[in-house]
Amino acid sequence: MTKETIEQVLQFRDERNWKQFHNPKDLAISISLEAAELLEVFQWSAEDVRCEEKKDKIREELADVLNYCILMADTCGLDMDEIIQEKIKKNAEKYPVEKAYGHKEKYTEL
Repeated sequence: MTKETIEQVLQFRDERNWKQFHNPKDLAISISLEAAELLEVFQWSAEDVRCEEKKDKIREELADVLNYCILMADTCGLDMDEIIQEKIKKNAEKYPVEKAYGHKEKYTEL
């Protein structure tokens, strides 16, 4: 995600004076609600886990989740690149390639 995209999301919020309503609790709730709407795309799909026919709806709901994540990071004073890089590093330690390659188990089970 580019800094330009992040700035556009924040500008959209600021042009509407919505920052006053964005606290960590409500943004966390909003992320969860939008993630549930993304999950709803696959509700009752049984064995159908493909996304080709659902891509438009997935794009829309995923964008909502990401927008709220940008707003949450801004509200909490977190740099998205930094926190993602830190998480990748932690995950690399938990899931070394030689143990995790081709396995879906949690790190405690590898």
